[in-house]
Amino acid sequence: MNCAWTHRVLAVMVLLWLGSCASAVRYRTDTMTAPPDGTLKTGTRMRGMASYYHDEFHGRRTASGEIFQQHHLTAAHQTLPLGTLVRVVNLKNGRSVVVRINDRGPFVGGRILDVSRAAAEKLGMLADGLANVEMIILDLPP
Repeated sequence: MNCAWTHRVLAVMVLLWLGSCASAVRYRTDTMTAPPDGTLKTGTRMRGMASYYHDEFHGRRTASGEIFQQHHLTAAHQTLPLGTLVRVVNLKNGRSVVVRINDRGPFVGGRILDVSRAAAEKLGMLADGLANVEMIILDLPP
């Protein structure tokens, strides 16, 4: 084996090892965009299935750049502008909470929202992990 080939193989192995040490990204932001201007307004309602973030994401960076805190009232949505305030109503029990969108997701088919653990607790969905919800846009960022 020549020395140059050995150094290349070693360099590739080190890069692969370093890449495996990086923390996992919670959500992609590259393909997520808000709908065209004017299509969203306060009072807009959406219905669908919500889930809640697992505790393992506590302390990781969100798409907005802030650190995810499971005890804050936040949520992830695929397209709503970051900073949007929405009221989330659990259609099974009528409980509601206001959350701020600070992340992208969920990326599981059939789900429209991922809420923090604190929001899930207020919605009464911790035991099931999922809830059929209605979201109402309260405030859009400038």
